[in-house]
This record gives sequence, structure tokens and C-alpha cells, in this order.
Amino acid sequence: MSKLTGKRVVVTRPRSQASKFIKQLDNLGAIPISLPVIEIGSLQDYSKLDAALSRLDEYDWLVLTSVNGVEAVWDRLAVLQISSLPKTLKVACIGPKTAAALQQHGRKPDFVPDDYTAEAILPGLGRLEGLKVLLTRADIARETLPEAIRAAGGLADDITAYRTLHVQPDPDGLEALRAGVDVVTFTSPSTVRNFAALLKENGLDIKQLPGEPVFACIGPITAKAAKEIGLPVTIQPVNYTVDGLLEAIIQYFEGE
Repeated sequence: MSKLTGKRVVVTRPRSQASKFIKQLDNLGAIPISLPVIEIGSLQDYSKLDAALSRLDEYDWLVLTSVNGVEAVWDRLAVLQISSLPKTLKVACIGPKTAAALQQHGRKPDFVPDDYTAEAILPGLGRLEGLKVLLTRADIARETLPEAIRAAGGLADDITAYRTLHVQPDPDGLEALRAGVDVVTFTSPSTVRNFAALLKENGLDIKQLPGEPVFACIGPITAKAAKEIGLPVTIQPVNYTVDGLLEAIIQYFEGE
């Protein structure tokens, strides 16, 4: 019997991206509670993204920070009837999932940092003075990376490729939360912030949830967002992936 048997685990990531994680939890005997607090949305105006993609030959680097970013870019490339990236353009990806999504489109990344954070990608870009870097990211992405590129002498075009949207709470998920849970999982800073907002809107205190759950964050940036609103982060994996998060949750309960 798994140490997760009967443990009630809240999954806050977008519904469209949560199915594998939910299935893994279910297979281990846990009780996954789907409570998506964000969804990925398309842009209302693609003119800036389309303009950048139409002149990719002017850039030295394309930086892709998420699977969502990869898919958003390739959707627009298809619309623009651009079949391939310029051979002179190098591509950097944050994390193995982003790299795998890129390879599904027939292109291998030129650089993937060992640490799956935006800050870690900067050294792999090499000497940036005078180089043009295109970042295609979410509308709420942090400014850390483009600011660092500019500080290093590079020219950073930070273009929104998709939106992160607040969603209406799932009634079943809220009911389960009120009944008591064991773990709440966060996979991005936006899931932390939107989860907190959702609870406030529904009369729940995030610091006094029924069942006294522990909070599990996928990586240091997400953990920082949790700590900023006063949440203790009990679980954080070594590898900043959903698989790593699941392994860290298992290890936590095995150590109890």
C-alpha cells in the first residue's frame, strides 16, 4: 500500500494540464481534488507577436520558458505560414518539458539549464552584448529575465504569447476543501496567488484550512510566492517538474 493511500491532494494547475498528475495520484491511492485556479487563454491581439515572429532572422536567441509558450509560438507560425526557424537562430528552453515540446516540432534546443528557472538560463546565452533576444511568455511573467538580459548588454524583446486567466472555482473542489485536505500543490506563482484570492472570495482562510494541509511547491520561484503571503512551504522537490513534485510528496509521507 502506498503512503499516499487516502491522502487528499489538491491540484491547482490548469485543468488542461492536470490530467497526468491526477492519474498518477489516483494510481498511488491518493484522492486527487481538482481545483484549477488558472487557465491558459489566447491573446485578443496577436499583432506584436506576429510582427516578432515574422522577423525571426533578426534575432540571435529565442527563449521559451514553458510548454504553453512553445505551443503559442508554433500556433502563430502556422497561421503566418512560417514552416521553420532560421538556421542562425538559437533556441533556449527552461525545463525538460519545454524542451520536449520544442522537439515535438522538429527543433532541438541549443541550451537547457540544469536549474529550471528563468534566472538560470542567462549564463547559457553567453556574451549578450549587442545580441537580440526574443522572449515569448505569459502576460504575467516576471521581469527578472528581460531585465538581466538588458543589464548584460543584450536587446530583449519581451512579447506576450498567451494569457493566464483567473477561473471560477469548481464547486466540488471547494466542497472537498471545506471538508479537509492533506496537501495543496502549487505549480506556479500564479496558482498561489489565484488560490489565495479564490479562498478569500469564498470565505476561507488560507492559513486555517480544514485538515491543516501542508503546502507543496514545484520550485523556488513558486515557493517564494507562497512565502510572500505567509504560507509555510513544507514540500519542494529537487527537480522542478510535476514528476519531481509527486516524488517529493511521496517522500514526505514516507518520512512521517
